[in-house]
Amino acid sequence: MFTGAFKSPIDIYEFPPPLLPHVWNWSNFTTVFTFQPFARQYFNSLYIAFLVTGLNLLISSLAGYSFARIRFKGSSIIFIVLLSAIMMPAEVTIVPNYVFMNFLGVNNTHIPLILLPIFGGNGIVTTFMMRQFFLALPVELEDAARLDGLSRWGIFWNIAMPIARPALAAVAILTFLNVWNAFLEPFIFLSDTNLFTLPLALTNFRDEYSSPMWNIQLAATTLSIIPVLIFYIIAQRQVIESFTSSGVKG
Repeated sequence: MFTGAFKSPIDIYEFPPPLLPHVWNWSNFTTVFTFQPFARQYFNSLYIAFLVTGLNLLISSLAGYSFARIRFKGSSIIFIVLLSAIMMPAEVTIVPNYVFMNFLGVNNTHIPLILLPIFGGNGIVTTFMMRQFFLALPVELEDAARLDGLSRWGIFWNIAMPIARPALAAVAILTFLNVWNAFLEPFIFLSDTNLFTLPLALTNFRDEYSSPMWNIQLAATTLSIIPVLIFYIIAQRQVIESFTSSGVKG
């Protein structure tokens, strides 16, 4: 992918394909931004991915802690119903979701791309992950915190959340990658090129004959993986540091 991003169309279709381009075409990367509003589309993916990741971390940790540590009437039934939604693939729910978003008047906006990952299948999976982590927390930690006068919110924020840093890092990685790579939802809900996210934008690099411009598409793809690599490296470091500094031993 990286070397193909610098190739000419002749190098792309040469057989056998050369590993390195005969001439390094740096202009491929400038064409990416002049062919369509790629900078705007790049920003769209960035802000949606970070916004959804942050909101999902908050909501899934609150929901997971509630299911794991708070006993309330019907909690088991509600949790089973919640988990049953994981069995339905996105392709099954995309039509009712489209009708619902159209009823709200938010089609061709980024609102569906923000709400569906949080309250859809991805949000359920991350809530399940957080619940399983909080179930393993020692009861003695909460008892000691209550003796010190902490409220339920204080226990969650000051005790549970710092210990849950490994789980939060895993949730952040999964959510960020899921939102960053999402194609179906942007394809269904967006029609304005300026609102496109990167997965949808990558399919738009075609010439006047509707043939893929592979060298330009590879250049755009190379640019699109940079935030994923940075985010993954940061989150992985956070997981390792959390295991070494946590007060709870596995």
